[in-house]
Amino acid sequence: MRYKYCPECGTKLIMKEAGDDGLTPYCENCDKMWFDAFSSAVIVLTFNEFDEVVMARQSYINKDYAILTSGFISPGENAEETALREVKEELGLDIEELIYAGTHWFPRNELLMHGFLAFTHKKELTLSPEVDSAEWTPLADVDKVLVPDAPGNTARKIYRRFLKYKGIL
Repeated sequence: MRYKYCPECGTKLIMKEAGDDGLTPYCENCDKMWFDAFSSAVIVLTFNEFDEVVMARQSYINKDYAILTSGFISPGENAEETALREVKEELGLDIEELIYAGTHWFPRNELLMHGFLAFTHKKELTLSPEVDSAEWTPLADVDKVLVPDAPGNTARKIYRRFLKYKGIL
C-alpha cells in the first residue's frame, strides 16, 4: 500500500527523494517518510510420520481445491509463533518440528508469506469453525487436490519445498 495522506496528521503527502529508495511519500508537517506497507502472513504444510499432509478446505478462500494452513502475523508475534498458533487454532495440532521454507511474495494480495514445513505425529484433527473440512492426505494424492500451480501460488512453492525436503524432487 502506498500512502497518500499522513497516517498521523492527515496531511496530503508529497514525494521526496529517500536515498537509494527513490521517491517516497513524505509528510512535510511531521517531517516523516511513509514507506510502502504490506501485510505478512504464514503458510504451513503440516505432515506426519506416514508422509501424509493435512489438506484443508475453506470455501471462502477456494471452493474447488484444498489449501494449506495460513494466517496473518499479529503485531508482537514472529512468523514461527504465528505458524504454531495457526496450526493449533485451525487443526488442533501441536507441532514438534518447524522448518522454515522461505519467504514468498503473493502479488494478488500484496502479501509477504513466510513458508513453513511442520512435522507432528498423526492424530485426529480438531477443526476451527473457519475450516470447512480437513484430512490427512497421502503424499501421492496431494498433487490431485492442492490448488493448481499459477504465478504467485505460494502453496505449490511450499509443496515443492516439501518434496525436496523428502528427497523426492
